[in-house]
Amino acid sequence: MPDLAAVTVVETDVLQIEVQVAGPGSGRPVLLLHGWPDAPRGWRAIAGILQEAGWRTIIPSLRGTGGTRFLSPDTPRDAQASALAQDAIDLMDALGLQSAAVLGHDWGARAAYTIAALHPHRVSAIATLALAYQPRGVFAVPSSFTQARAFWYQWLLCLDQGAAAVSREPIAFARLQWETWSPPGWYDDAEFAATAESFRNPDWIPVTLNGYRSRYLPGEARDARYDQAATRLSEIETIGVPTLMMQGAADYCDEPASSEGLDRHFSAGYRREVLDGVGHFPHREAPELVAESVLAHFRANA
Repeated sequence: MPDLAAVTVVETDVLQIEVQVAGPGSGRPVLLLHGWPDAPRGWRAIAGILQEAGWRTIIPSLRGTGGTRFLSPDTPRDAQASALAQDAIDLMDALGLQSAAVLGHDWGARAAYTIAALHPHRVSAIATLALAYQPRGVFAVPSSFTQARAFWYQWLLCLDQGAAAVSREPIAFARLQWETWSPPGWYDDAEFAATAESFRNPDWIPVTLNGYRSRYLPGEARDARYDQAATRLSEIETIGVPTLMMQGAADYCDEPASSEGLDRHFSAGYRREVLDGVGHFPHREAPELVAESVLAHFRANA
């Protein structure tokens, strides 16, 4: 397993991004984008497998997480998909990468879809975990009451009192998601504690609140530099990049039904795999199985 403590910092126009680059120097690059509430260490097992297979892994801490910092206190802590996608593109630019494969989980999956939609020439293929593609980047209240119930944490964050309560106990809030989004027994106290260190970033709460509240509430902070990209995203229904989507059959956050029937939105190929007994964190719960499928997908589209 690679040591994700050995990190470097790459500066863009907006952020100082904490990132680890590991694997063969001549290897094809793959960008691994973590989700919420998670951190780069969640990729350890899969990163090791990819590196052994000859790939060069690039694993940043997303905005608001770990050692990644905003350059200016005045920058809106905008967590919309176009901002996360631009962070990844800016990172690639800073590293001199014209193209890469992208593997994303949860928020990272949304960023991967958005990169593929807005910057298809920068990605050879994408693989996404746990999160279905949302054409035009549209957020809607689920028509399924069971899915709406699973999104209780989003509704809580949309209440000012709820947001204040989460701000007082952010680590406990994150722990509750780990406890309830997958079948029990997939992690231990030490692993959560180590991961939760990344949630002590002073912007973790502002970014988290923006990421969820701005989906449903007007007036949440927006960074104007992403307006044009957000407008373009709102007009895109079809992704032209080869895509693999992996969903846990026991995902208690995003129901497997949410990712069904989306093939028509992918013009360059789309495969969906459902993993029995796996919850919302496939990369942690079944890393070997996920890595096998991801490697096959990336090799076929290198």
